Amino acid sequence: MTGNDDRSPAERGAEDEAARTGGGLLDDLPEAGRGGAARAPSAPEPAPRRERANPFHAPSPPPRTAQAAKPNVIPFRGAPPAPARPDPEPRAPAPEPARPPREPEPAPEPAPAAPVREPEPEPEPRAAAPATAAPPAPARGGPAAQTPDQYEDTTPESTANTDVNAHAYAVPERDPSDGAPRGAERSAAAPGPALAPSADPAPAPEAPEPTAPEPASAAPDENAYTAAERDAVYRVISERRDVRTGFRPDPVPDEVLTRVLSAAHQAPSVGFSQPWDFVLVQDGDVRARVQELVQQQRAEYARALPGARARAFSGLKVEAILDTPVNVVVTVDPTRGGRHTLGRHAQPQTASYSTALAVENMWLAARAEGLGVGWVSFFHERDLAAMLDLPPHLEVVAYLCLGYVDDFPPEPELALGGWAKRRPLSWAVHREQYGRRGLPGEKATSLLDETIATIRPLDTRAVAEAEDRQRRMTKPQGALGVLEEVSVRLSGLAGECPPPMPEPAAVAIFAGDHGVHAQGVTAWPQEVTAQMVHNFLDGGAVANAFAAQAGAEVTVVDVGVVGDLPTVPGLLPRKVARGTADMTRAPAMTRVQAEYAIEAGIEVARDLATAGNRCLLTGDMGIANTTASAALVAAFTGADPAEVTGRGTGIDEAMHERKVTTVKRALELHRVDPSDPVGVLAAVGGLEHAALAGFILGAAALRVPVLLDGVIAGAASLAATALAPDAAGACFAGHRSAEPGHAAVLEHTGLRPLVDLDLRLGEGSGALLALPLLQASVRALRDVATFEDAGVTER
Repeated sequence: MTGNDDRSPAERGAEDEAARTGGGLLDDLPEAGRGGAARAPSAPEPAPRRERANPFHAPSPPPRTAQAAKPNVIPFRGAPPAPARPDPEPRAPAPEPARPPREPEPAPEPAPAAPVREPEPEPEPRAAAPATAAPPAPARGGPAAQTPDQYEDTTPESTANTDVNAHAYAVPERDPSDGAPRGAERSAAAPGPALAPSADPAPAPEAPEPTAPEPASAAPDENAYTAAERDAVYRVISERRDVRTGFRPDPVPDEVLTRVLSAAHQAPSVGFSQPWDFVLVQDGDVRARVQELVQQQRAEYARALPGARARAFSGLKVEAILDTPVNVVVTVDPTRGGRHTLGRHAQPQTASYSTALAVENMWLAARAEGLGVGWVSFFHERDLAAMLDLPPHLEVVAYLCLGYVDDFPPEPELALGGWAKRRPLSWAVHREQYGRRGLPGEKATSLLDETIATIRPLDTRAVAEAEDRQRRMTKPQGALGVLEEVSVRLSGLAGECPPPMPEPAAVAIFAGDHGVHAQGVTAWPQEVTAQMVHNFLDGGAVANAFAAQAGAEVTVVDVGVVGDLPTVPGLLPRKVARGTADMTRAPAMTRVQAEYAIEAGIEVARDLATAGNRCLLTGDMGIANTTASAALVAAFTGADPAEVTGRGTGIDEAMHERKVTTVKRALELHRVDPSDPVGVLAAVGGLEHAALAGFILGAAALRVPVLLDGVIAGAASLAATALAPDAAGACFAGHRSAEPGHAAVLEHTGLRPLVDLDLRLGEGSGALLALPLLQASVRALRDVATFEDAGVTER
């Protein structure tokens, strides 16, 4: 942040103010880890050394009285000794309940006004209270247990997976790629590895033996904390949780609450404007009114959820307003600091960002004190502001519930409940510019290449187990037809038998326009694409009706609609171009555009899967997209264009002949090579075809099943499986389309459709109708008894 001054009152020389407010989050750290006194030379520093010190690092006040341990409090103490100093006469360390003894540590240097004296060993790090220790919280068990892996990564690679299969997060061993983009036109490789394991924020080095002092050269910088102090900082970050359950009614001592608020108040802010205020809400009547407001919004949200999501949401607790002894409302004043606040001139929204940092500081300090914090956002901001009688220029940033808890969950509550999953760090790190991804020390690479490298065949052990169970179930072998094969393949994809139920499910409708529309291949005007996107968003399309029946979520993705679309919930703006070019005159898109569209599809698959969806469905919208589909099918299968070009939206014979001729002209012009799938897509495909291919690849990399719709999705699947043949293991044919090109797709891929109703609508309609059948195949494999279990005699 520009122009920020992060000095605490003590560091500005006002030690009395520090004593009154109780200091900050890191005040309990040994002085060697507090910045100003971080240096630990092998000999005492002469007094003149202070004249050359950083003027912003003032000496700290004398140590304060240590306080008793609290349950769930992050133990900042117990660090290994600081680098060796001359051995002064040690002082007996003060006893501390439930804490191991520690080595003596050097005391902080005196304030400038104090007489110079030799440093003394410090028996305990500074406690937070200035004179007397804060009363401990009522004990309910001991301090939070430490385990050997307590600082381990909490990304999906290292946590239990309930909604995305665990083994999918293991990145296969392979030779490092040069990360070059596919095609000489592309200036930068795009997004990073599919499900690559994310690194710890900063892996903690092993602590030295208790008897051996840490060598001065071990720290990368003289201002760095010791290993134990650094571990404590990273631990409080790792163990911060949004807590909604398990709160105790024990009051929060005033001293503790003041320390937590002080930590929040020390957050960085743009132009040092400090735009936050904290409204403490402890009155029961006020909190009851807030809870009523929240419950109204919760009910409204629940009504908007699809079936499987609604069932999951019904078991979630979203607030602890009355369960906690104190609520804190954090507000922002966007005008604070005046007209010329440094750093806010071009970005006025930075006031809210600064306040969010205060919220995070409060959260971390609360965790260090053993306090759980729950964030409540089920309310309209202006309604809550009016209820709390806030001035009109203040805005609510966060409503937080604070209190002591019985325990902290090992993972975020929403992850434990299967509602969502943590995204790996590698997905979020870009190098030099957006799209070139790679962790520090790794070469920036292409999202497409990494995704392809992650895709693996079906798990043969799980396949064998599923086949064996199908033979032993109380039914004639093969009696469930295609559903038996489907359940076996789902087991192989998941790596376990039976596989997880493929719900919640989400259909992604990729929308784009086509330049080949100018050749008169359809009777529908091009603007219908944008109009149908609006219809999807309003819930008025067939896909919406079928999704509501099946309990699936509908997401619309704009990858290439010519017209402008609104920014509304349910629409993902991923526009690569305003439609494609006329493929009879030029390539439909550049290779770069094709790659970007593929990667947009991969990202959508990642987003929906980490949001908790266990099955992804393909949908599409684009006037004239069956013409591009016919060209793709002919290119990848070698079929005659006349055999794979259908009537789409119901064209007459003359228009059909023109459509066939158009497909032939495009293929003759570009002479596509099916061994170059990206090149084929760029030459004769659509932006939605490319995005659907990426969607399939992304799901396959995550080991999430993809239920394909009709000919548009089928054509995209040909491109996806040409790029990564093992991606076919994640594909399931929802239905057999009336379009002749789809029959060629099914024959080429060997997929057996679940529904055959002469559908030719698109939108994902056939996939949505097939979703209950896909789910039924898993239900049968899981729930039907075996002959042995049921005591039924086999034939």
